[in-house]
Amino acid sequence: MENQPNVGTQRQELLEAVLASGRELSTAAVMFHTKLSELRGLSATEGKAIDILLRFGPMTAGEFCEQSGLAPASVTGLMQRLESKGVARRVRHEGDKRKVLIELVGDQAKAAMPHFVDFMGGLASLLEGYSDEELRVIADYSSKAARIQQDAAGRLGAGSPGDKDDDGDRAPSPGSA
Repeated sequence: MENQPNVGTQRQELLEAVLASGRELSTAAVMFHTKLSELRGLSATEGKAIDILLRFGPMTAGEFCEQSGLAPASVTGLMQRLESKGVARRVRHEGDKRKVLIELVGDQAKAAMPHFVDFMGGLASLLEGYSDEELRVIADYSSKAARIQQDAAGRLGAGSPGDKDDDGDRAPSPGSA
């Protein structure tokens, strides 16, 4: 009888491979979006904030906190930076004048699109090699993994002293200038 690898060992190796590839993809995504944002005169966080607003449309700061996992103070600073760069603005909610919405200015998708052409073409070629069922599994895993990571981001340092702001710099302590 041939020696067959332990099924438990094979599964463990597959799980490790999936997690390792996830780390590799995460790093590549962060580096790509950092470079893309720099080309547009933005921080990586500002670039991803634009992406959130493109996907979900105008929203309140509280809704943005929920979508991004960022703390309210970080969102306030982030929106001020986006306004100062002319890519977003705050406007009164038409249905409830007490609310303020954050909305994009201009066609931010069109402004970024030239930087995505090569990348999206590569992804399209890659995806051609997968069956419909495999694509459903990939989409399901990616979506669920993104939600898990978003939830984990929301729990990171929630309310603890010395939190970092949304660009990774130490947030000023209360009362400091």
